[in-house]
Amino acid sequence: MEPVDDARLYSHRYQVTHLIARGGMAMVYRAQDLLLNRPVALKILYPELSADPLFVERFRREAQAAAKLSHPNIVPVFDWGEDEGTYFIVMELVEGRSLAEVLRDGHVLTASRTAQLAAQVAAALNYAHRNGMVHRDVKPGNILITTDAQVKVTDFGIAQAMSSEDHLTEEGLVMGTATYFSPEQAEGAAVDGRSDVYALGVVMYEMLVGRPPFVGETPLEVSTQHVHGTVTPPTQVNPTVPRDVEAIVMKALSKSPDLRYPTADELRADLLRFVDGQPVHAAAGQGAFFGNDSTQMVQAVTAGERTQAVPVLAGPRTNVKRRRRSPNKGLLIGVALALIIAGAVAYFVSSSQHSLSVMPDLGGQSAAAATAVLTQDGISSTNITTSQVNSAAVAKGLVVSTKPIKGSKVTPSTKITLIVSLGVAIPPVIVPDVTKLTLTNAEATLSAKHLVSIPQAATSSCNATPVPNIVMCQSPLPGKSVKPQSQVILYYLPPGGKFGIPPVAGNSTITATATLASLGLSVKAVPATQCSNTIASGLVQGTIPAVGTQVTAGTSIQLVTSIGGCPTVVPQLTGRLRDTAQRLLQNYGFVVVENPAPSSLCTGAQVDEVVSQSVGRGQLAPYGSTITLQYCQTAGPTGLTGVTGTTGTTGVTGATGVTGVTGATGVTGVTGATGSTTTTTTSTLAPASTGANG
Repeated sequence: MEPVDDARLYSHRYQVTHLIARGGMAMVYRAQDLLLNRPVALKILYPELSADPLFVERFRREAQAAAKLSHPNIVPVFDWGEDEGTYFIVMELVEGRSLAEVLRDGHVLTASRTAQLAAQVAAALNYAHRNGMVHRDVKPGNILITTDAQVKVTDFGIAQAMSSEDHLTEEGLVMGTATYFSPEQAEGAAVDGRSDVYALGVVMYEMLVGRPPFVGETPLEVSTQHVHGTVTPPTQVNPTVPRDVEAIVMKALSKSPDLRYPTADELRADLLRFVDGQPVHAAAGQGAFFGNDSTQMVQAVTAGERTQAVPVLAGPRTNVKRRRRSPNKGLLIGVALALIIAGAVAYFVSSSQHSLSVMPDLGGQSAAAATAVLTQDGISSTNITTSQVNSAAVAKGLVVSTKPIKGSKVTPSTKITLIVSLGVAIPPVIVPDVTKLTLTNAEATLSAKHLVSIPQAATSSCNATPVPNIVMCQSPLPGKSVKPQSQVILYYLPPGGKFGIPPVAGNSTITATATLASLGLSVKAVPATQCSNTIASGLVQGTIPAVGTQVTAGTSIQLVTSIGGCPTVVPQLTGRLRDTAQRLLQNYGFVVVENPAPSSLCTGAQVDEVVSQSVGRGQLAPYGSTITLQYCQTAGPTGLTGVTGTTGTTGVTGATGVTGVTGATGVTGVTGATGSTTTTTTSTLAPASTGANG
């Protein structure tokens, strides 16, 4: 963690202190919750993304998704909010390290340690799945390990409800981390809890061997390997990995979701079996195969290598006694053998007739029809791929050409690409700015640009004043280049919809009334009044109902104007040092004036001490008003300092003066009388016996 230069305070409550990490959408800070006096993690959306309702909505959904999940292995979310256009999520601060830090520089973990940590991750994922939530971004950076070895899964930023579609991802894009994609996620297909199981399998693989199963120069290259590549068994990279753990990992990494663990809880159970020294289910032969047992792509077999019926070979069998056969029985056996051979030959001939040798002309056919022709001619569907090009001559969705081209020699193992038409190339469209337009005008503007409008009720993600039937914000943002017929979501406030009363503090009553009236709200003629320590007298300091209250058009609003500072009780100031009294008054909101006090009010011990205040202790004074303090600058008058005079000291401490101190004139000498008086006192002292009694 690195200290921050600007310790900003969010929502008057969360004070950032250190930067923890930077992510794809947000930065994570260590902060102090001043209200509850505890450290928290503050996840703040990047400023450039805060202006995009799409990202703000995704960010808000992360807070909602995580807030629904209460589990010991899931980082809890405490709060979500917005401060001056910046959006943030408040989470538990986990003291420890991420798994990514643990695995840095190819560090590997023992099989037992891997199983223990992965079992906790699986427990968190299973809880999320049971609550209808798929994480979709399980990776070491999102797995935190506390100082007492407890796992905490975080970052549900792209989590998706299993029962709903995700409209927050642009067409043709998949959110997530390519290294930990499941094959179905890389293909953009629907995902469920088994996709998280696959991702956890990738994480376990990396924990065991020091690298993920697939690496590449680009995310696309890695994603392609997840779909088509073959996983190298962990033992071939790290021979110390136990076979049982390898079986668990390989089952989790099965290409087909149906071959993986059906739930994260079953994966967790198998991991705990390994930790307890019990046989694991993945090694029982029902999981994914690996090594020499794995399904692999091989060259096409020749006719003699195909499975077919063959005659029974006669051979010397010396361990059995030859039995005598009747002629009729031998004839029947011969006929049966002949029929078997004839069937085998017929099968071979018929299959040879369907073996493709020359690439056919598939131009003008649909991709599905062309694929059916090739598979009927013996080409495996795994060897058939498609690519797309723009074409003015061939209708969209039909085959333009093939690789290899028509007439080329091919075999059943040849890889074939069908090049499919996208139709005539249409230039991209620049999304216009339709905010602040009526919904009808915005839809007409988008239609003229060949874009499809999708009206949607506004959310708190729009940084715009809500006006019924007016577009508040849009997604994609204005100026973005998109394909024709792309969807543009228009966020607006429907007629009769509720919206929050906007802030009008600090405005004049005329300005505030106009602002509220523009929203269809009515304002009462006579405002209420209230004292305020921050708003000048006569200006609006609030509303009734309060700012932010959800209302509908037509609601009656009363303005509250300031009458100046609120009366404040003045504290005790006399007897305090000058600086202390000054700070105390300033904290109460008063203006301080300091003047030296007359010397008659001061003693030698009162230098820099307040001896009077213009407003007495316990009295009320307006906030911001002036209070005058008087303080001592020097010691008191001569009479007071005479106590320490030379002659006075002698008079007090004289041999017989001890008795004389109690006399009337002796008192005068103590209080600063002249030396002559003290001497006179000494000469008129009573006898010793009387003085002693005195």
